[in-house]
Amino acid sequence: MIDNLEYNSERPKLIIPEYGRHIQKMVDHATAIEDREERNKIVKAIIGVMGNLNPHLRDVPDFQHKLWDQLFIIADFKLDVDSPYPKPTKEMLSERPERLKYPQNHPKYRFYGNNIKRMIDECVKWEDGDLKDALKFTIANHMKKSYLNWNKDTVEDEVIFNHLYELSEGKINLAKWDEDLADSSNLMRNRSSKSRNNGKKHHKGSKSRKRSK
Repeated sequence: MIDNLEYNSERPKLIIPEYGRHIQKMVDHATAIEDREERNKIVKAIIGVMGNLNPHLRDVPDFQHKLWDQLFIIADFKLDVDSPYPKPTKEMLSERPERLKYPQNHPKYRFYGNNIKRMIDECVKWEDGDLKDALKFTIANHMKKSYLNWNKDTVEDEVIFNHLYELSEGKINLAKWDEDLADSSNLMRNRSSKSRNNGKKHHKGSKSRKRSK
């Protein structure tokens, strides 16, 4: 009995460890079957077992297609069966994904973030009107809140207007308007109330965890 024990260090490496050793052995057995009809029959049974191991993925689009692709990968692409989907290749699996285009810009006012600049650029494209004016002040108020989050407890509207004018390359000028931005104290109060609410939620969660113990 001791002679028949297998150690992981002596076993072949699992190609997809999530499916375990038994699925790997079943696929290896199917690959070694010479009769094609019998091999197709066995492979369909293996696909059924693989699906039962992942019942939470049954509603995922192309679930069956994924199972067949994983089957060929487990078989190291040596399995010759009648698949309802195109058979993947080693070359497809080893292909490197395209390099993602990360923003490389280094904005002068980093506390506003890249999204503010995108919003400003989009606002400039809009046609003049009440909707565009409302968006300008929405952006400016958001800039003011971001400024307060990272710099001081108060800031003059003129500073925000100047920054917005600069970031929009002179295309948005709110200094000529009589309307004021949201009061700094209100923005700070909203920030403080959110922080307190998050703290309460965390505190309640801690208590419930203590009770569950």
